[in-house]
Amino acid sequence: MKNVTITLDEETAAWARVHAARHNMSVSRMVGEMLQRSMHEHTQYDQAMRRFLARKPRRLAQGGTPFPSRESLHERNPAPKLAARKVRR
Repeated sequence: MKNVTITLDEETAAWARVHAARHNMSVSRMVGEMLQRSMHEHTQYDQAMRRFLARKPRRLAQGGTPFPSRESLHERNPAPKLAARKVRR
């Protein structure tokens, strides 16, 4: 293990102490676990990006077939209008 010193403002340090105590751990362990999670997520993202970029590009449309227009892709049927309800008092 390697020791690292961090600087926090008072509000953040107070939150960290309370949060760590609620999870029965030290602030040091909590920060270490947060950094490990972040490192793991970035590693997974990088691996997924490399796999994606290694794939051979493919055509989205067959030769001579035009792409759909933006309007047709985002066409929505209007929601049915609800009849006005009478409110009893």
